[in-house]
Amino acid sequence: MTALFGILITSFIIALSGALMPGPFLTATISESARKGFSAGPLMIIGHGILELLLVVALMLGLAPFLKNDTVFGAIAVSGAFILLWMAFGMFRSLPTLQMVTKTEDARRGGLIMTGILMSVANPYWAIWWATIGLGYIVHSQGFGFIGVLLFFVGHILADLVWYSAVSFSISRGKSFLSIPLYRSVIGVCACFLVVMAVYFGYSGFEKFAVIN
Repeated sequence: MTALFGILITSFIIALSGALMPGPFLTATISESARKGFSAGPLMIIGHGILELLLVVALMLGLAPFLKNDTVFGAIAVSGAFILLWMAFGMFRSLPTLQMVTKTEDARRGGLIMTGILMSVANPYWAIWWATIGLGYIVHSQGFGFIGVLLFFVGHILADLVWYSAVSFSISRGKSFLSIPLYRSVIGVCACFLVVMAVYFGYSGFEKFAVIN
């Protein structure tokens, strides 16, 4: 029982340390929470969690060597760069007419869940983390059977849910203190950050392709 509790807690702490780091997912959460309210963070984590559940199953079936391949990393990185650029373009295009949404029920659940999936896929280092650190935890957890793997996954997703829900709540509650120009500036900064991340991911991907050739 103590060992199983240890899996849950350590999984939560390690996942939380990763969630706290700035990245495309955090940027998208800030942007969507400002527009669609508190539900944005939890709904995006649902999409993120669905994808991670599928990845955990795939890793248990032997996908790890495939994800570590330089060609696969390069393809994920370049594809992710295009996804981030597409997201940033949409944010830039909406800036002139962007308004703060005050009714959270206007948020489209399916769209936010898909955004969570896309923001996860767009980061090649997310897949590499799972193929290395994540796989190590899965192997360790398997020693305690299905319940061990389940507690590992619950701890991991719970950390993401707690952090991004807190971010969404803070942003949505603070909307009333933002003027429209300041609000648009915040979204503009988020879009710029996505462009920077897209360039970084694209460079990382093409660098892998160069090494292969």
